[in-house]
Amino acid sequence: MRNPLTTCGVLCLTILATAWSASADDAANPVVLFDFGPGFDAGTVATSDAKATTTSEGALRVEMGHQAPWPGVTLKAPAGKWDLSPYEYIRLDVTNRGGRPLAVFCRADNPGADGTDHCVTDQIALAPGTTQTLTVRIFPVPWKLDKPLDLIGMRGNPVHAGKLDTANVTQLLVFATHPTEDHVIEIDNIRAGGRVQILDASSFLPFIDEFGQYVHKDWPGKIRTVAGLRIENQKEQEDLQTHTRPQGWNKYGGWIDGPRLKATGYFRVQKHKGKWWLVDPTGRLFWSHGVDCVHSSDPTPITDREQYFRGLPGRDSPLAKFYGQGSWAPHGYYSTHTPYRTYDFSLANLFRKHGEEFETAFADITHRRLESWGVNTIANWSDERVYLLRLTPYVGTIHFEAKKLEGSEGYWGKFYDVFDASFHDNLRAAFESQRGKSAGDPWCLGYFVDNELSWGDDTSLAVAALTSPADQPAKVTFVNDLQDKYETIESLNDAWGTRHASWSAMLQSREAPDKTKAREDLEAFYTKTAETYFSTIRKELKRVAPDQLYLGCRFAWVNDRAAEAAAKFCDVVSYNRYEYSVEDLKLPGGADLPLIIGEFHFGALDRGMFHTGLRRTESQQDRADTYKRYVQGALRNPAIVGTHWFQYKDQPTTGRGDGENYQIGFVDICDTPYPEIVQAAREVARSMYEYRYDEID
Repeated sequence: MRNPLTTCGVLCLTILATAWSASADDAANPVVLFDFGPGFDAGTVATSDAKATTTSEGALRVEMGHQAPWPGVTLKAPAGKWDLSPYEYIRLDVTNRGGRPLAVFCRADNPGADGTDHCVTDQIALAPGTTQTLTVRIFPVPWKLDKPLDLIGMRGNPVHAGKLDTANVTQLLVFATHPTEDHVIEIDNIRAGGRVQILDASSFLPFIDEFGQYVHKDWPGKIRTVAGLRIENQKEQEDLQTHTRPQGWNKYGGWIDGPRLKATGYFRVQKHKGKWWLVDPTGRLFWSHGVDCVHSSDPTPITDREQYFRGLPGRDSPLAKFYGQGSWAPHGYYSTHTPYRTYDFSLANLFRKHGEEFETAFADITHRRLESWGVNTIANWSDERVYLLRLTPYVGTIHFEAKKLEGSEGYWGKFYDVFDASFHDNLRAAFESQRGKSAGDPWCLGYFVDNELSWGDDTSLAVAALTSPADQPAKVTFVNDLQDKYETIESLNDAWGTRHASWSAMLQSREAPDKTKAREDLEAFYTKTAETYFSTIRKELKRVAPDQLYLGCRFAWVNDRAAEAAAKFCDVVSYNRYEYSVEDLKLPGGADLPLIIGEFHFGALDRGMFHTGLRRTESQQDRADTYKRYVQGALRNPAIVGTHWFQYKDQPTTGRGDGENYQIGFVDICDTPYPEIVQAAREVARSMYEYRYDEID
């Protein structure tokens, strides 16, 4: 089968049926798209590296091989197409009948689908022997505007038309991607459901209320008055008194009832009975159950879209203090419209709830919440005014600016030139700034340095050096290395198939070499670049904080060569992993080193938000259940020593500077906790040490 994520596989299923078209009245109840019961002929299902049969229970059994990159089946619409325009999603129940975890994908197509355009794809992670519902959201949000309306500055928002023409869905593809072994799944109950609410675009604005909430929907816990904010606060105070720290935890969140190892007064790592662990300052086993972005402020841009907001405060209002100005916008509308005015609904709601001392109240209740929820780590991007109270263990965050490698590129910007003096000097200054704060603090696990750098493929940084200007220090270093190896430019030209007149001419050239001919040298310099990056950071970290851990750079996009360099110098290697499972995550090449998840999240659209974030779920309960499965999968992984959820609070409904407006918080914009995910965190925490430890014995 051609890549179902990027091309449309030509598979066929012929079923005799009459044409079917949904009406808006049908949308309240799901409609069955396929019935695999008596009379269904599995022989008509086209397959790729797979075998399809039916079961006695009326499911479609798919036995998938692992020779093709995308083994699976395609199910054609019986009458050529479905009109699913009133519906939000397609759902199917999937059972993993194999003995290994598996990610199952489903793609819904229009004619001309290529894996990117004219289709939508979703996935689910299944543990062995489990059944879950895979949902493909065919319309991006539950609200559809009756005509186009240009809404700016948001990754997700109510729209007139989505990516998929829901009135012309022609087929469904169900598949795995690049499996390394055979798998067996069963598919049942394929149906369309949910209702898309049609909104009058002419009366849609304003769509955000005084509290920063969506106007055109109600949901449990929605705030309508300042008194309502305070009532929710009182309810939470009672909840926190009822739910205290998990039994068997010490003040750090370490496991009192577990074995006692060597105490150093600081956090460290140790492999104990076949699994990696953090060890707290008192020598107790510790697993980092954390949350990112623990801070009170979260402004949203208002420039060019003041009409979106109902009742923004006047100049003389006490709430006017929460206007501000922003300039950070690496992507989206505001990347070309800076600086911009902002309003911070998050701070305004805290002020409404707690009065002038809202920052102190926020710090206090946050520590109490984390303890009650069983969250024992304040993770990356958090406010030092909160974590330096030293009531909850935390990680340090180091960021700094230095000269960039001009030939490089990446989602968050260019890579460093690690051979330029500014890399070392500015890094040193960043660590020096932590003296008297996190450096030497027993409550600090260690440091993440940088985030989601663009490591590219295993030659990219070397090629970037050669395509940079002649005075780029990385380029000078690389050319010097080549001169030491080849001695003459003629020898290099013979090896690379180039025609440089001299070494000086090579410095002036910005042409990329033939990767095939130059690969050995490109890979060698890539390794030198990566190892210089990690070794320099380790040296400076240990100079200022010798007893604290180097937690890596939070890989998002990485190749094996970069990961292997990290393993040489990091105490813990970190990954931001937006997947449904990390149970099988491991370092390349068999390296035995602890791993930590720096970011993951799931979101849903049932509480007035417009974007689920990077991994979708269908409701707050589904989000909570998926959270629990993810963390428990990490607990089963012998290398993983913690997971850090991104993030503490929902992003603004109308987006931050780069447009992200994800429903990914433990608390909403009104600072009200989501009870479902709080309960899931508590359930995980109550048994997480026994759960992980008992997997050994």
